[in-house]
Amino acid sequence: MSDPVQSRSPMSAEAFAILGGTKVAYIRPIRSEDVPFIYPDAPDLEPGLALFALSAADGTAIMITDSREAAVALAEHHQLDTVSVH
Repeated sequence: MSDPVQSRSPMSAEAFAILGGTKVAYIRPIRSEDVPFIYPDAPDLEPGLALFALSAADGTAIMITDSREAAVALAEHHQLDTVSVH
């Protein structure tokens, strides 16, 4: 018998964005070396820093910070529901 979870198609990025709309944001840990890929115009950061990215459901970067608490606070300020991505 096949696994019903594996037989389902994964959601596309577009479908995930529609699902989240403008009310959902996600928080994920990143390294300072990843920042230029998220914010190309960001200043150079010291390598090896542990940071957190707050992004819209469609993947648009909203903020990068050095604490998860700051990311959650900004999301709450903008009335966004947050989910964590590991």
